[in-house]
Amino acid sequence: MKKIINNPEEVVQDMLKGLIAAHPESLKQIPNTTAIVRKDAPVANKVGIVSGGGSGHEPAHAGYIGEGMLDAAVCGEMFTSPTPDQVFEAIKAVDSGSGVFLVIKNYTGDVMNFEMAAELAEAEGIDVEKVVVNDDVAVEDSSFTTGRRGIAGTVFVHKIAGAKADAGGSLQEVKDVAEKVVVNVRSMGMAVTPCTVPAAGKPSFTLDENEMEIGIGIHGEPGIERKKLTSADEIAEELTQKVLEDIEFNSGDEVAVMINGMGATPEMELYILNGRVQEILHERGLNVHKTFVGEYMTSLEMAGCSVTLLKLDKETKQLLDSDSNASAFHS
Repeated sequence: MKKIINNPEEVVQDMLKGLIAAHPESLKQIPNTTAIVRKDAPVANKVGIVSGGGSGHEPAHAGYIGEGMLDAAVCGEMFTSPTPDQVFEAIKAVDSGSGVFLVIKNYTGDVMNFEMAAELAEAEGIDVEKVVVNDDVAVEDSSFTTGRRGIAGTVFVHKIAGAKADAGGSLQEVKDVAEKVVVNVRSMGMAVTPCTVPAAGKPSFTLDENEMEIGIGIHGEPGIERKKLTSADEIAEELTQKVLEDIEFNSGDEVAVMINGMGATPEMELYILNGRVQEILHERGLNVHKTFVGEYMTSLEMAGCSVTLLKLDKETKQLLDSDSNASAFHS
């Protein structure tokens, strides 16, 4: 294992120390927690937005804290859900009296711990609502979940729910639009090399030089199919077709596209992939409103990518287009 770390057991705290040092003007860490919040939290008369999960997915989730996106991100240990008390501290820190909305990726630990935190908050009189994101079309269940996994499509939920809250939406209105995004977003990923969790010290799986995994998750888990490495165009076709087959798209529909790198994929390769994805969508008669290419939801140094499509309507398009100063959100 070759990594730029100090101690495998302290990578999360060391990362958070560096994160706060990089953005002291906009972020702060709740003392004795792994929760990062907006420096001006709680924002008066605004629904607070909290997300999070295991570390190792950077820039998710702390990179999406800012105006128009998240108010707080709770960072668990590597690929491990944050504990309920950590999430509870984040909820309290961002509640202005307007309630708090939780964006949860569908992993068993995250769902359980965020729901426990919500119960703790409600016991103290804080209104809490939530949505569970399950955009991964690769699997119906996995070793980490009951039901589909939540992966890169979660970033669209962050953006659109955050924009709704920033525009003065009520807790119920934020929940309604977040649920609409979840219904209309789908993703699928692949990898050409695995990642290595620092505490484990060895790759999560092995691949021969000419192999790839289709349908990987974001926790170093292998995919649903191992096959010979093919061209970027063929990979784009396989991932995009799986997404298109899972939700009804009609000619003329507007979509947002995310070509997400898994942590060690050059932007050049992501753009090559995007070229064929755009051709496929054009051939289907879909109108691409906006495209995002880069690293949004990673799996340490895994090399690979995921393709996410979000079917838009007037409301979600407007909210997606609204401004945000979150450090990691860019198109």
